[in-house]
Amino acid sequence: MPRHDPMARTDAPAAANGESGARFEDALAELEGIVRRLEHGELPLEESLAVFERGMILVKELGGRLEAIEQRVEVLLRTADGSLVTRSLDEDE
Repeated sequence: MPRHDPMARTDAPAAANGESGARFEDALAELEGIVRRLEHGELPLEESLAVFERGMILVKELGGRLEAIEQRVEVLLRTADGSLVTRSLDEDE
């Protein structure tokens, strides 16, 4: 019986495999595929561990990206004269 590559997925585009430039959506799709594979429960223990480790790498990567995005978010405000200004999301808290 051929062994499956624990990093191979058929349900989402290749998302990082070490590439830090992968799109957020691709990395998230990869993580979702990993969750489905682990929930299905049919992987051998060693493959499950490798897939889980890849999932944890993606969780950390995606969390870091979300934090960076959060810091860049700006709130758009309309002033009394009708012009638009931006300010940091932090100022709104």
